[in-house]
Amino acid sequence: MTGKSAVVIGASGGIGAAVADLLETGGEYEAVVRLSRSGDSPVPLDVTSEGSIDAAAKWLRDHHIAPSLVFVATGLLHDERNGPEKSLRQLDTAWLIKNYQVNAIGPTLIAKYLLPLMLRDGTIKFAALSARVGSISDNRLGGWYGYRSSKAALNMMIRNLSIEWSRKNQRSIIVALHPGTVDTDLSAPFQDNVPPQKLFGCGRAARQLLAVLDGLEPADSGKIFAWDGTEIKP
Repeated sequence: MTGKSAVVIGASGGIGAAVADLLETGGEYEAVVRLSRSGDSPVPLDVTSEGSIDAAAKWLRDHHIAPSLVFVATGLLHDERNGPEKSLRQLDTAWLIKNYQVNAIGPTLIAKYLLPLMLRDGTIKFAALSARVGSISDNRLGGWYGYRSSKAALNMMIRNLSIEWSRKNQRSIIVALHPGTVDTDLSAPFQDNVPPQKLFGCGRAARQLLAVLDGLEPADSGKIFAWDGTEIKP
């Protein structure tokens, strides 16, 4: 494939689908590949399965897709049985591990397999959804042990990736993005106290995040940015 291409991971979710839609209609990319566990994914990708990530990378390679953008729009805050912990007594080993698998390990393994497929010349962008609550310096409320610490781990992974990949491509931009509170299944149980103007629809959130990405330079690689373009300190 000679034109620019983008890959969206988690493209069946609210933010991921909206990002993919905007990329497809924006005209910058000849191809936008939507990868997810279900939906229209050409090959299933589960961020908790390294084998499925490897298989997705092989599919991209076989189809001669060398993306200039990879957008990871996956994340876990709660499931049908568990939610964010409010105290130490609620900590559970299996739930903590699942938080790290989805929020930190998964995006890092995506980088392991997809960064080598990306262009070595010119600007490339790798972005993963993080969260402001993953900032250690900004933590004044406590709680949410698994989610906070797994997002903090993701932020460190992003920093590490940016350092290593800058040696291979000095035009690489590898960042974490905080989308704000978006009206998705992830935030649904926690929207009651969110002011209406601070609860973003998926389309608006996607536009804001892509606008932030458009404004970044290689000097910004390894950092965390909020939906409005402000840098979040680790």
